[in-house]
Amino acid sequence: MKIVIAGAGEVGTHLGKMLNNEHHDIIIIDDDPRRLEEISNISDIITVEGDCTTFSVLNKAMVRKADLFIAVCDDENANILASIIAKQLGAKKSIARIDHIEYMYSSNKEVFINTGIDYLFYPEQIAAMEVVSLLGHTRTSEYFDFSGGKLTLVVFKLSASSVLIDKSLLQMTPNREILDYRTVAISRDGETIIPHGNDIFKEGDTIYVITNNNSLEKVMEFSGESEVDINNIMILGGSRIGIGIAKTLQKNVNVKLVDYNQEKAYKLAELLDETLIIHEDGRNTDAMLEEGLANMDAFVAVTGRSETNILTAMLAKRLGVKKVIAEVENFNYIDLAESIGIDTIINKKIITASSIFRFTMNTDVQAIKCLTGSDAEVMEFIAKPNSLSTKHRIRDLDFPEGALIGGIVRGENSFIATGNFEIKSYDRVVVFALPSAISKVGKFFN
Repeated sequence: MKIVIAGAGEVGTHLGKMLNNEHHDIIIIDDDPRRLEEISNISDIITVEGDCTTFSVLNKAMVRKADLFIAVCDDENANILASIIAKQLGAKKSIARIDHIEYMYSSNKEVFINTGIDYLFYPEQIAAMEVVSLLGHTRTSEYFDFSGGKLTLVVFKLSASSVLIDKSLLQMTPNREILDYRTVAISRDGETIIPHGNDIFKEGDTIYVITNNNSLEKVMEFSGESEVDINNIMILGGSRIGIGIAKTLQKNVNVKLVDYNQEKAYKLAELLDETLIIHEDGRNTDAMLEEGLANMDAFVAVTGRSETNILTAMLAKRLGVKKVIAEVENFNYIDLAESIGIDTIINKKIITASSIFRFTMNTDVQAIKCLTGSDAEVMEFIAKPNSLSTKHRIRDLDFPEGALIGGIVRGENSFIATGNFEIKSYDRVVVFALPSAISKVGKFFN
């Protein structure tokens, strides 16, 4: 697939590297030669210097031959204009990152579709909604619904009190032909493992489980942690993510939002009328204690500075805050943040990848979730009539090593995958896949 990316910032660079690893032909446009030089030094991506909103630069980047045009510049207006022009010049699909929530309203999205933009995405809104969802499921580090909630992916770390510790998959699910949930992966010491029956759960493992609604509570109990009622929450950072979280929660729980910028704090006070706005530096430990951090049920650090978010999240953990979430944009810090006990890491690059990756697949992907702390993905496919997936039982499909079918949705019913299950046409199939298997999975559902 030929893909043109406008914007060589952190998001564009991450997308370029990720998609280049999937053997796509990538061209990146940016007006900063230093950014382009850095990309050229670490990959074989083609770069074009210039303004992505001009016809000359877009023509130089050969957008007329592009299967996909992705605009992820820092400037929202540039993304919208570049996407419109690219589509008119011949790009098959054109998508743009935006920064205003009103553009995501159904009535307004039609305006953009009529101009040629196929898809709009707002990473900060997705991140805010992920945080809100996680605050309703405090035992998980990630939580994602497929097919309108008929199947759910839950991710959690095993504490010492978990009943899974030192037990194998076979011991926990002796009847492998009748399942209500399935462990599709285990993350241990930086390695993601596709588990088999004799694999043993260890304390500190992060496990990935596909479950249906009937067994969701039972699966949550495996973490060894208790659910926490969130009544008091402190948010550090008046970013778009922080504002989105506060707006959603302020009518139902007590929200404090801390920001060091005085002018921004005044604006936030006008915008968030039911949130207590505090003008303070979150790195000031004494000030955070005075503002009641130790009495919070949850703490969310979304300042945009990974270092600040990690340090304040560590403080919150030490003070006994039950649910701690931090935005960590520097990939080098993610393993560190998880190792020191931060419950959940959010990363806009991974969120963006989840929004975009399905457009690069050669088959119809309904949803995709790129996982934090792992380079694996969970995808939802629709099985096409006469596709390979419908011709044999799951155990006889010769499914790629490094990939696992977790569950199937058929109409209003959901099923956890077993070896004897037979997939039928138009079933929705949830698949967990490591990078080595992602490109091989799609052919089973075409």
